[in-house]
Amino acid sequence: MDFGLGGVVGRETVRAYFGFGFIIPARQKVVMECSGRGEELCGVGKGFGGNEIGATSEEGCGGGMGSTIKEWKAQGQTKDFNVKNYGAIADGSTDNSKAFLKAWKEACEWTGRARVWIPIGTYRVNSVKFEGPCKGPIAFVIKGYLKAPTEPSLFITQNWINFRYINNLTVSGGGVLDGQGKEAWTYNDCNKNPNCPSLPTTMRFDFVTNAWVHHLRSINSKNTHFVVFGCVEVKFTNTRISAPADSPNTDGIKMANSRGIKIQQTTIRTGDDCIAMLAGTRHVRIFNVTCGPGHGISIGSLGKDGDQNDLFDIRVRNCSFHNTSDGIRIKTWASPGIGKVSALIYEDIFMNQVGNPIIIDQEYCPYPPCKTQPSRVQISNVTYRNIWGYSGSKVAVTFRCSQSTPCRDLVMENINLHYHGRDGEGSTALCNNVKGESLGPQNPASCI
Repeated sequence: MDFGLGGVVGRETVRAYFGFGFIIPARQKVVMECSGRGEELCGVGKGFGGNEIGATSEEGCGGGMGSTIKEWKAQGQTKDFNVKNYGAIADGSTDNSKAFLKAWKEACEWTGRARVWIPIGTYRVNSVKFEGPCKGPIAFVIKGYLKAPTEPSLFITQNWINFRYINNLTVSGGGVLDGQGKEAWTYNDCNKNPNCPSLPTTMRFDFVTNAWVHHLRSINSKNTHFVVFGCVEVKFTNTRISAPADSPNTDGIKMANSRGIKIQQTTIRTGDDCIAMLAGTRHVRIFNVTCGPGHGISIGSLGKDGDQNDLFDIRVRNCSFHNTSDGIRIKTWASPGIGKVSALIYEDIFMNQVGNPIIIDQEYCPYPPCKTQPSRVQISNVTYRNIWGYSGSKVAVTFRCSQSTPCRDLVMENINLHYHGRDGEGSTALCNNVKGESLGPQNPASCI
């Protein structure tokens, strides 16, 4: 029965007058639209004419108004789910995977703001997967020290900690993620063994939307520290990432098929790319990042195969590189893969003894010999502005572009990269198959 005032009623009835003497049901939910806001009445209360039509207390009718009020309150509340309440033991040796997963499961069901809380202490955790969707915003707060397993039977896997299909996620707390990579790096022989075992990423985000990772430290990852795949609007701030300079494939942050990624106020010292952006990445902002040691901030590698190698709208600003093999790098295979890389801006960047401060390499071949053909990835609309410091090699600027798809619309503006050779020679630039323009002072002398 509909009273024309937004009333919705059930079947069980009692006699009660609704202003005009209508008989309406009781002990069923009644929803009324008042001032644009839904209000729920249920059970026995007072009507417009003093008639009893709906409960007004939180206890009314065992699930009507009372349950709704409680739900409203829950939606605005933050509830902690402490892993110790689910059996976690901070002794550094007990596997706490089940306790962490139990805490996550209940937190994910909470309709308010949920926090999985990992207090101070040392916790061993085997491979875990935290999946959504969750019923409300959820935070994973790491106050403690998390240790990955060291037994090969437990770490030969894709990921150590994996978040999947979650909206509104925060990972923070000031704690430490220790990948214990030293125990696994000897297994990384992929440069000579095509059947090399898979080593785990420390923390991976798959299909996550609106996430913030901050005030966290990741050390000694077995493989990449953080991977972002298929994500939208993920932000990293105040994060510290470190592994020895000779640790293999320990990229800091790697992303693919994602958009709206922001990395700010972050320090990365590792054995591979500080940041790597792969195919399908767009709308990325990297500001105030310190990189080194490592292989710099890289786009690629791209174009080894396939036709989905596009990447665009990347801005890198106010960053510094220290003793890295490369600075700002774009790398594509000399292979048949097709793609486009465009709308890139690198500005206000300091180089301190960087091997290749500015480099585009469209003949990328990490493990020679490689079967080569001109790269089919088109690189265009790239700006380098206000880049200064010291090159670790004589060739401070390298544009080794494709013969079949030359780089175009490159802009070099205010470049000052010194090199102090044994004989006092300065830095030089190398250009192949590139078109663009140079603006302002150029050191080395521009080859565009």
